[in-house]
Amino acid sequence: MLSIGVDIGGTKIAAGVVDEGGEIIAATTRSTPATDPELIEAGVADAVAELRAHHDVVGIGVGAAGFVGADRRTVKFAANLAWRQRPLADQLERLADLPVVIENDANAAGWAEYRFGAATEAKHMLMMTVGTGLGGAIVLDGQLIRGGDGFAGEVAHMTAVPDGQWCGCGRKGCLEQYTSGTALVRTAKHRASAGDSLMGPLVQAAGGDREEIDGPLITRLAQEGDPGSRELIAELGSWLGLGVSSISALLDPDMIVVGGGVVAAGDLLLDPARRSYGANLTARAHRSLAPFVAASMGNRAGIVGAADLAR
Repeated sequence: MLSIGVDIGGTKIAAGVVDEGGEIIAATTRSTPATDPELIEAGVADAVAELRAHHDVVGIGVGAAGFVGADRRTVKFAANLAWRQRPLADQLERLADLPVVIENDANAAGWAEYRFGAATEAKHMLMMTVGTGLGGAIVLDGQLIRGGDGFAGEVAHMTAVPDGQWCGCGRKGCLEQYTSGTALVRTAKHRASAGDSLMGPLVQAAGGDREEIDGPLITRLAQEGDPGSRELIAELGSWLGLGVSSISALLDPDMIVVGGGVVAAGDLLLDPARRSYGANLTARAHRSLAPFVAASMGNRAGIVGAADLAR
């Protein structure tokens, strides 16, 4: 039984035909016209039509970057795409003539890791996706936890520092402002502008312009042994571990999966996260520590997870 998974990002629509074992057997992409909902939907429909021309599929799962309603049919709001109370499933069913399920993109990726990736041995999984921003997904007893409005798993907007950094959500001190690629780069640029000598190699590698510092550059220098870059990654990891310890006090997951672009730093990120998690976890002397593991499915996860949820 085949289904189609669609991952809608800010710049690209990626779609694939996925089998019951989580393998993508055909794939295609389209650009994302982020400011026009109808063009986004037309792009998805066109990608689906291309894939259906050669495969018999039973439905479509869509991973959408935004707040997806509990009915899995409506995108209530998206920060980077023009969706406001958009009945996305209805629109796509009309265009594609197939059943459609909408899911938050982080939930879709987390489900893929639980079913086919790094967390197949877990019963209760927490996934943290550390990319430009911070995403999360929670699976307990084999069920993807979505909550009353469908917004569960929004770990980015837990309060980490009361009255801390402003967040794009309109509040202060959200965890995303300390645990994300954006936070990593912001800290590096701030320290460089303040004349921190540890940032010297990073500025030099950026061609002498601190504004050219980005996440991949920090990660590369950290892997090459640069102390300043390693310190930046470790600080981010410590915030990640602190956030996970708070979530664990409530949910008690038995595995933590970390995905997103920043996880390319490997144990330079995960070891500080593990230490911070262990140091801040309540009743840690009386419980087992959940392992932190890197996500294994990469960019395939959104497509595979959405397709599997649709099936």
